[in-house]
Amino acid sequence: MEKNFTEQRPWGFYTNIAKGNGFLTKIIHVNPEAQLSVQSHNFRSEHWVVLSGKAVVILNGQEFILSIGQSIDIPLKAIHSLKNPYQYELEVLEVQMGDKLSEDDIIRYQDIYGRV
Repeated sequence: MEKNFTEQRPWGFYTNIAKGNGFLTKIIHVNPEAQLSVQSHNFRSEHWVVLSGKAVVILNGQEFILSIGQSIDIPLKAIHSLKNPYQYELEVLEVQMGDKLSEDDIIRYQDIYGRV
């Protein structure tokens, strides 16, 4: 994987910034009033840090609102989503940890963009 690889998504985009043995680091950019699917992963956990904006995180049915500098851990197999219901941009640093760090490890339960 090339460094700083950017992938467009219906909710915005992400950029891979570093990958090593057992970890992958991304910057996730969520457009205003957009959200990622409700999903889980069988092979990785994630750690999210809000870099700009304000994030609404759904984790196993609980809602958390995170501001700049705040973080949350997404355990392996946890059902989660990331939302930006606000009028400004949201950027989140994501560190994935696990044996399989691939977009194939997404199990979608709900998605406003019809990807379930």
